[in-house]
Amino acid sequence: MLNSNSLRKLDMQDLMVFSAVYEQSSVSGVSEALCVSQSTVSYCLKKLRTCFKDELFVNTRTGMRPTYKAVGMYDHVRSILQSINRCHDGVPTFDPTRHAVTFNICAPEYFEQLILPKLLQDFDYADLPVAINMHKLETDIPAQGLRDGSLDLVICFGPHFHSDHADFRSRQLLEDDLVCVLDRQAAPLEPQLNLRSFVQRRHVFPSPWISSTNMVDGWLSRQAHQRQIAARANSYSAALKMITGTHFILTLPRRIQRLLADEAVFSHCEAPKGLPGFTLNMQWSQAADQDSANAWLREQIVKACAGLDA
Repeated sequence: MLNSNSLRKLDMQDLMVFSAVYEQSSVSGVSEALCVSQSTVSYCLKKLRTCFKDELFVNTRTGMRPTYKAVGMYDHVRSILQSINRCHDGVPTFDPTRHAVTFNICAPEYFEQLILPKLLQDFDYADLPVAINMHKLETDIPAQGLRDGSLDLVICFGPHFHSDHADFRSRQLLEDDLVCVLDRQAAPLEPQLNLRSFVQRRHVFPSPWISSTNMVDGWLSRQAHQRQIAARANSYSAALKMITGTHFILTLPRRIQRLLADEAVFSHCEAPKGLPGFTLNMQWSQAADQDSANAWLREQIVKACAGLDA
């Protein structure tokens, strides 16, 4: 039985619109992905908002941002849609205790440092025959790999660092911001660097994925500034070693700074005001959306990310 009469007025299309708006943050993108008009998407959102007595999604400069209630609803709505698909397809649910499986994930170093260790610890604790093959994220999303099944998931940064693909599903995993890390002997007195101080010092640039551009330099360019790069590193750990004993600055994600930058050796301060943060997102193909093993893996990653803020 349903708890409310208004729930009876919802249909599968309403739930599909909710899920798609949550994943894509764009009404126009949802319209294209579901092959319906934007007015239909808007009508479904109106029904959902009335039924659940909540705005659910708020329009921002970076897209439709889910409310607290929408975040709590998402997993339940996806579970409903997945259950309906299983009823239709009759596909057995993936059981990781009975089936050895290897997943192929394309991701930046950020994922390998922060999330993959927790994921593997959980697999080991449960004695699951699950293996992970990692592939380094390059300039753009390896779309063909997702489409042909050689990749199960792509983990990437957002918003708008990579090309959008209407035929992929997407979910935001977490948010982070950037901080300045320095050798403790070279730390500034102020708790936050201003833009002038930031560009006057030389920088070490870690490359968490292969790209000709990055978050910091893109923002500096929009401010009509540029920084001096003393060295480019292939990893966060190597970059930290490179600033030891120097006055160089290393701009790191805050979560990585807390994980890797030993406070006995390094100090940190806030980045210049206005330097934007970023999101970590997960993408997968429409075919993988119906695959129970892929759905299980996505669920484990979401749980591992949620544990970071617990």
